[in-house]
Amino acid sequence: MMKLDDLNNTSTADFVRGLDGTYEHSPWIAERAAAARPFKTVAALKVALARVVREASVDEQLGLIRAHPELAGKAAVAGELTAESTNEQQKAGLTACTPQEFARLQQLNADYNARFGFPFILAVRGPRGTGFTRAEIIATFERRLRAHPDLERAECLRQIHRIAEIRLNDKFGVEPTLGQQLWDWAAALARHSETEDFLTCTYATPTHTAVAGQLMAWMHDCGFDEVSRDAVGNVVGVYNGTGNKRLLTGSHYDTVRRAGRFDGRLGIFVPMLVVRELQRAGKRLPFGLEVVGFSEEEGQRYPADFLGSSALIGNFQPAWLDQTDAAGIKLRDAMQAAGLPGTMDAIQAVQRDPSRYLGFVEVHIEQGPVLDSLDLPLGIVTSINGSRRYTGEIVGLASHAGTTPMGQRRDAAAGVAELILFVEKRAAAVPDVVGTVGMLEVPAGSINVIPGRCRFSLDLRATTDEARDALDADVRARLDEICQRRGLSYTLQPTLAANAAPSNAAWQTRWEAAITELGLPLHRLPSGAGHDAMKLHELLPQAMLFVRGGNGGISHNPLESVTVDDAELAVRAFAVLLERLSQQS
Repeated sequence: MMKLDDLNNTSTADFVRGLDGTYEHSPWIAERAAAARPFKTVAALKVALARVVREASVDEQLGLIRAHPELAGKAAVAGELTAESTNEQQKAGLTACTPQEFARLQQLNADYNARFGFPFILAVRGPRGTGFTRAEIIATFERRLRAHPDLERAECLRQIHRIAEIRLNDKFGVEPTLGQQLWDWAAALARHSETEDFLTCTYATPTHTAVAGQLMAWMHDCGFDEVSRDAVGNVVGVYNGTGNKRLLTGSHYDTVRRAGRFDGRLGIFVPMLVVRELQRAGKRLPFGLEVVGFSEEEGQRYPADFLGSSALIGNFQPAWLDQTDAAGIKLRDAMQAAGLPGTMDAIQAVQRDPSRYLGFVEVHIEQGPVLDSLDLPLGIVTSINGSRRYTGEIVGLASHAGTTPMGQRRDAAAGVAELILFVEKRAAAVPDVVGTVGMLEVPAGSINVIPGRCRFSLDLRATTDEARDALDADVRARLDEICQRRGLSYTLQPTLAANAAPSNAAWQTRWEAAITELGLPLHRLPSGAGHDAMKLHELLPQAMLFVRGGNGGISHNPLESVTVDDAELAVRAFAVLLERLSQQS
């Protein structure tokens, strides 16, 4: 078994020989990475190797991709694969394809090479390390065949890094058991769904109640001293410390429709695993650890969102109880049907006393492409963006598409199109500011009728309230100018206003120290998505840790993914944070 100290202290030539087979027929990667020694951890070595590839020329990157064999291609049939590739393809069952599967893979290989000019690369052992099925491999092949060439080249390189990561684990005897447990919990919890084909878990449904019950059972198994479900359905686990104060942590367990497995739930599983390890070691901290699985954050069933964390900060609005879902069921009635009191007295009792807590920390999948594009497993959140949302409608005049001269039209859709382009340009002009028109509808539209109405949405976000408000003012001013110039009218209805939640400096520094302890480089980034932490920000100092998402960082989607290795690092970072906090207490 290889040892990191040996690699750190050997010659460059021996360093390269030791890593032979990690990257297919590409010793130049190890040669360049050798200069970055010493590596504190195997994870640091992985990041350094990936950085070499990221900083290489396009021709070098293409050479690396082309050094890999086709999946179940001619080399596999002829037995000409490297030992590493042979092992991986065998584990995925690619050497035992049915005639139909083999024929489909050959056709996909041919089509892919014709489109991109390089072989399709997939880490067939997958994010769990146990391997994709042949059906999953073929489905991934078909999906990626439609990608843009530049995006597909980047995805091939990310897959190559995952292949290298698994090979390095084998070389060093690394087994990410904590990450494997987290991944398995996520898979098991995802079996509870309102639909058979895709994961959906919305508030106060039987599925939602079943998920809460499973989380409570696992918390008991992990060794929490107290496990309960509160008046809004939050699952709460407490691991007592030797002192009176607690650190609050957690995330949400509800999902969007057609969800991924890790959004929210990752941030519950990470501290659960830390508690399990503390309990097994018979160790108590100078403070208690309170883990909350927030019952609702996504706003999928009822108009109000952040129901779980709003209750904790004492901001659950009584009017919410009378909101109705698409079926006309009041929130109060849905809560009572799920075994919850559905009364304000019970909900108000959930509010936390900030004097009893040290702060709030949350671990969350990034839900974006930044960490994935930088080949970094973990990132430090600097702020959760503030946002403003609207629904709007521009009204013009529906008239004949053939008989109305271009200069005499009052085209509502063209007015919205102009606004969309302004939002894009204005947001792009300022760092960490984003603007989106995600909903667009021409009611009763027809191919030969100039649109007389066009409905739209606006989603404006920034890391500071000042930047958000400046964007908001400019967009509304441009909307007014567009409509006046084009002879249109408009309505604009605010639907959400959320203030930015900058990370507390001391807690952000603690996350940074934990990542440094793991030997990883620091990368700071804002969160464009909303999180329970932005509500707890109103009560306690807070800071977040992001975990890289696979498949280009996609989230709110069944393709959402986290590797067991990245999950392992998240658990270890949380454990380091607690250890250092214990030393300060």
